[in-house]
Amino acid sequence: MRIDIVADVICPWCFIGKRRLETALAQRPNIAPDITWRPFQLNPDMPVEGMPREAYLAAKFGGQAHAKRINQAAIEAGASVGIPFAFEKIERTPNTLAAHRLVRFAQREGHATELVDRLFAAYFIEGRDTGDRDTLAAIAGESGLDAATAHDFLASTSERAEVLADDAGARRLGINAVPCFIFAGQYAISGAQEPPFFFPVFDLVQNGPARAAG
Repeated sequence: MRIDIVADVICPWCFIGKRRLETALAQRPNIAPDITWRPFQLNPDMPVEGMPREAYLAAKFGGQAHAKRINQAAIEAGASVGIPFAFEKIERTPNTLAAHRLVRFAQREGHATELVDRLFAAYFIEGRDTGDRDTLAAIAGESGLDAATAHDFLASTSERAEVLADDAGARRLGINAVPCFIFAGQYAISGAQEPPFFFPVFDLVQNGPARAAG
């Protein structure tokens, strides 16, 4: 089953949504997912070097106190799927263009899902700067890719235009929040829905729409 996942690697609900989709797929072992990760930048105007976390929170949420209240829901939801969010460890909010480029690189190598999982964990659990080239190359190495090759790739401009075009394309389709899961290019689920929410869409893709009797 083809599944396109539109996400940003600094979106906590995308991390949660990934885990919930995995739970749903585990309960439908007859489904062989073919997953493609699609880029979406939550902060497309973020400086290339990112910005200090406190400055980002002040600009977006008015400060740490409000951000903590917003993050609490993610912390509780994350705990239910085995994600120990550690927002307090994050020192910088990165520009995610380089990370999305690396995901496209990993997609060709067959390691995209492993890389995305490591990017999420590195940022949200370990507090690493996933906008830094050296850090990204190290994470690539932890995901089954060659770190030196990944570093060389990141030093180039490869896949930059493609990532920006995919991001713009998602917005033209009306996607303005992530995660968004698109099944077989036909059915979309928006948000980090609970696993049973996916089952009717699985059935639609596998069996087609139910026909009325008569």
